[in-house]
Amino acid sequence: MSNAPTPPKSSPHARIVVGVVVDQPAEVLTTAATYAQKFDAELICAHVDDSRYTVDVQSDGSILSMPIDPDTTAEASAEFAPELHTRIASTLDSSAVEWSTRALAGAPAHELSRLAEAIEAQMIIVGVRRTGIKGSLHEFFNGSVAIQLAHHQIRPVVVVPLRSEPVAIGTTGEAEAGTGK
Repeated sequence: MSNAPTPPKSSPHARIVVGVVVDQPAEVLTTAATYAQKFDAELICAHVDDSRYTVDVQSDGSILSMPIDPDTTAEASAEFAPELHTRIASTLDSSAVEWSTRALAGAPAHELSRLAEAIEAQMIIVGVRRTGIKGSLHEFFNGSVAIQLAHHQIRPVVVVPLRSEPVAIGTTGEAEAGTGK
């Protein structure tokens, strides 16, 4: 019998899913990056195209989707919008957080939940919608993604509130702190 210490088991790399949308304020990503850093986790930035639905999930995690509109029949691989990727990169590249993107299709709460389950994410992070006619109508017809996730999810859901002033993705959004002197 050996008295040599047992090497620690290497823990699997943690993952956090953050739902991203085109007009999302930067604080959702910066908050998600803060959580990812604290949990030493990879941040998976997932955008869900709710005008399409998933037909097949490939072994590499990519998806094939079809449009919901019956007049359009083009099957396609979901692609992450290059301009959204650029805006995410401008917010996250200065952080020490490892991150990647995923393009999904379907009902946002269902698809974020499915992704989180598939990658065994520690949590899902979403932002609240801005108030206004468009956001109110979307929430009226589709419901709140955050509420749907909270009711049908086995992992923690973090909902990032918005500041009173809009800050676009790609800006730091941090106010200069006064020295008080």
